[in-house]
Amino acid sequence: MVDTNDEWIVSRTGISERAIADKGVGASDLGAAASEIALKNASMDASELDAILCATCTPDMSIPGAAALIQHKLGVENVMSLDLNAACSGFVYGMDVAEGLLASGRYKNILLASSEKFSSVVNYKDRSTCILFGDGAGSVILSSEPGGAKLKSINTGANGSLSHLLHRPAGGSANPIQEEPAHEDLFIQMEGKEVFKHAVRSMGESVEKAIEGAGWKADEVDWLIPHQANKRLIKAAADRIGLDEQKVLVNIEKYGNMSAASIPVVMSEFQDRFKKGDKILCVAFGAGFTWGGLAIEW
Repeated sequence: MVDTNDEWIVSRTGISERAIADKGVGASDLGAAASEIALKNASMDASELDAILCATCTPDMSIPGAAALIQHKLGVENVMSLDLNAACSGFVYGMDVAEGLLASGRYKNILLASSEKFSSVVNYKDRSTCILFGDGAGSVILSSEPGGAKLKSINTGANGSLSHLLHRPAGGSANPIQEEPAHEDLFIQMEGKEVFKHAVRSMGESVEKAIEGAGWKADEVDWLIPHQANKRLIKAAADRIGLDEQKVLVNIEKYGNMSAASIPVVMSEFQDRFKKGDKILCVAFGAGFTWGGLAIEW
């Protein structure tokens, strides 16, 4: 489709393959499937949920949100359902929002589904983006009840003045489809070198804030789960705190960049390695720009 080859892609990104959802499948379908697995693993029925959050920037449609569709597909009603768009930082932002909802005392069990179908917004004639992104979803159940993993610290940030470096210009209210925008503006666009520079700094700072907020030392960290953007960015985040590469969890070679879904999919795939009390860091960076980090005690 574009002027590239496997060696070029793997050497620069670490990506060997990507998962692409079938035509007609939406982010809510992926999110609902992951949520059903999460509910089963938590020995919980969907009727026990008090809120459903969906972190996504590729919802099935602009109206309604994917969270409401996930609610319907899980067979529940009258549950607060809300989409969050922080792009690749969506999971961390979703955790921040969910913690606040739980702290209010009005919610006991919250489902956070991070689901993306980036193949729907990628221009497969643009080598700088189409080699990076894949589709996927990961869900977690958050509860005010004791006994599970504990969120020890969280930090989030944004800088909207840099939004032009990673964006999808058309399809919103400012550049609507009926005005016949340029074809390339319907797809994600990225200034890769600039994005990488800001991502390295922001992710590094977020990791340090997460460690400090949890009251940990860098050498006490057992695992780092970075957003799976590319292998160079992952290495830069680990080097910032001097973490051994054996403690950095990576699956980018199989799925590419799944945006908000990256971190929870890694967490799901590697959770058998985690022991009670393990100290886990998660860090992300995305369009907006947005970024954030969190510390979890397993």
